[in-house]
Amino acid sequence: MNTETAEKPFLIVGSGTETVAPGLHILRGQGQSFVAETDAGLVVVDTGPGGAVTQGMVEAVRQLSDAPLHALCFSHGHIGYNAGLPQWLAHAAARGEPPPRVIAHRNVRRRLARYRETHALQQRMAEIQFRRRPGFFEHRMPMHEPTETFDELLVVGQGAQRVELRWAPSETDDAIALWSPAQRVLYGGAALIDSIPNIGTPFRTLRDTVRWADTLEALAGLGARLAVREFGPSIDGEAQVRQVLLHTAKALRWLRAEVVRGMNEGLGERELLARIRFPDELFGVPWMKPSYGDPSYIVRDIYRSENGWWDRNPTSLHPEPPEAVGQAVADAIADKGAVVRQARALAAQGRTQLALHVIDLLATAGGDAPEIAEARTLKAGWLRARAAQVESYVSRNLYQVSADMLEQGTQARFSIR
Repeated sequence: MNTETAEKPFLIVGSGTETVAPGLHILRGQGQSFVAETDAGLVVVDTGPGGAVTQGMVEAVRQLSDAPLHALCFSHGHIGYNAGLPQWLAHAAARGEPPPRVIAHRNVRRRLARYRETHALQQRMAEIQFRRRPGFFEHRMPMHEPTETFDELLVVGQGAQRVELRWAPSETDDAIALWSPAQRVLYGGAALIDSIPNIGTPFRTLRDTVRWADTLEALAGLGARLAVREFGPSIDGEAQVRQVLLHTAKALRWLRAEVVRGMNEGLGERELLARIRFPDELFGVPWMKPSYGDPSYIVRDIYRSENGWWDRNPTSLHPEPPEAVGQAVADAIADKGAVVRQARALAAQGRTQLALHVIDLLATAGGDAPEIAEARTLKAGWLRARAAQVESYVSRNLYQVSADMLEQGTQARFSIR
């Protein structure tokens, strides 16, 4: 694995602050956090990943205001965004202030409990998804509990400095947004990014496509004149805010309708993926670019939400172990060289994905036979080629990590062993 690539900062968007309205500020760290100056004190959304990044966030806030910390809020429950919570608490204590409130949506506690139960799995998935060396996240995934939670709405402050914490289920079921009614500024948190909604990520649990659309429509109804994204530039102007939010919601609802239509016709997941064409008027706009997620991911998530795990092939109902299947298929092929030649020919025609399907007839087998070793080498190279062909950051990393594993002679599967 390229360790230089692997050790680059993780979702860090920069440092410092940006004032977007009097008393309202973007705070850069792991994604874009947010600070609101209220009459009760400072309200900070997300405390950062810890270490030097969080320390820089604390120092940046103190260049804005000397007011006490009133509340530290979780924008959502994903690990890392609030790993730096103890540093903020220590900062408040060192100033002689009472402990600030630590606020989150009530579903955060359930999420953190699940993450603790599956900690090794979460760590391994993160290493692969973000192309980090094995063990990178071993000491980088601390989890801290909120001291209070809310369901739908929590108000902090009064008058012109009042802010509202609003449940905004989207990427997670515990996401929140911050709304300043007096200044009509919205901090959208995980619900609002500058690319297609992150639904259906290959390693993650189901995310509700329609619920995300519902949230975007509800946020659009607030009438914000400025909307701050978790990642990407802010959206300026009431008309533009409405356009981006409602357009995104419309695209998500279109996806749901198209997948349902195909399922009702009896199509399976791969047949749906082959059929659906994503219209430019919905998916060709800048805020729907597939830089992290991908529309095909969303198709798969919607499909999974209404279907079981079966791929419609009866052979897969009660399968043999994958190692045995790979070996049996390879043993059944008398002319292994012909498989390699066909795969090479497809790759030479630019049909890299089809070449991968063919080479897997040999590449998934065990042993060190020359044709098997060649198949693995070819597969690794074609995975890197595929990584250059896709826009999604996640897809690129999964291709690259798989190639790394093949070249290192490790099992090309995503176990935690």
